[in-house]
Amino acid sequence: MEGKEEDVKLGANKFSERQPLGTSAQTDKDYKEPPPAPLFEPGELKSWSFYRAGIAEFMATFLFLYITILTVMGVFKSKSKCSTVGIQGIAWAFGGMIFALVYCTAGISGGHINPAVTFGLLLARKLSLTRAVFYIIMQCLGAICGAGVVKGFQSSQYEILGGGANVVAPGYTKGAGLGAEIIGTFVLVYTVFSATDAKRNARDSHVPILAPLPIGFAVFLVHLATIPITGTGINPARSLGAAIIYNRDHAWDDQWIFWVGPFIGAALAAVYHQIVIRAIPFKSRT
Repeated sequence: MEGKEEDVKLGANKFSERQPLGTSAQTDKDYKEPPPAPLFEPGELKSWSFYRAGIAEFMATFLFLYITILTVMGVFKSKSKCSTVGIQGIAWAFGGMIFALVYCTAGISGGHINPAVTFGLLLARKLSLTRAVFYIIMQCLGAICGAGVVKGFQSSQYEILGGGANVVAPGYTKGAGLGAEIIGTFVLVYTVFSATDAKRNARDSHVPILAPLPIGFAVFLVHLATIPITGTGINPARSLGAAIIYNRDHAWDDQWIFWVGPFIGAALAAVYHQIVIRAIPFKSRT
């Protein structure tokens, strides 16, 4: 038994997430740039920590969809918006759940809960391609299950009220919807990079930073701005899960917007932070 326990310990730590979202990656003031993650790390597939992290992403995205879509259903169900939490309440539900779930899962999986965040961190070489693909699959499965449970509770109301599916609102073009998703995701992923910047944490170690707080607040603010336009996606798993369970043509017509937009926004945020803010490609010259 002692040998098995030791194996579990080694497996849990050997391939840990390189930069958890909710924790400081480095606190030493003598900062050293961590090496980039390899694109392929076959040893991860033999480690329990790899699968544990995927399960954490599944469960976090499941809970995220469950709480947020229930909130959306409650707002749209009422004839008078004054008797509900309204758009502000929906935005708080999304932002608050991200704050709580990133805090809970950061030390296990990094607390991504969003394929766009995972994609951005992959481009910045913060995790391997193997782990990124696994995370995205688990996030999408979690989102589908979360939306499915909501529909199971109130099937008829779910269909009538739109199932929390993301669509471009009447009066807006698909281009406007795509632009809203790109900029909204840029805000989120840029905040993720800034809040978890190991160099910043090392330099400003005297200033306590709880990374999930600015990340959750960014989600809240983006929702306030873009709920009237697209219902706010900025998370392809969230949009896919709701679309699959709702399964109506108009939800699928706009689905591409909620993948292309967030991935472009995440890529732009990664490039901006790594090249402009951190100037990593130019450091060898200085």
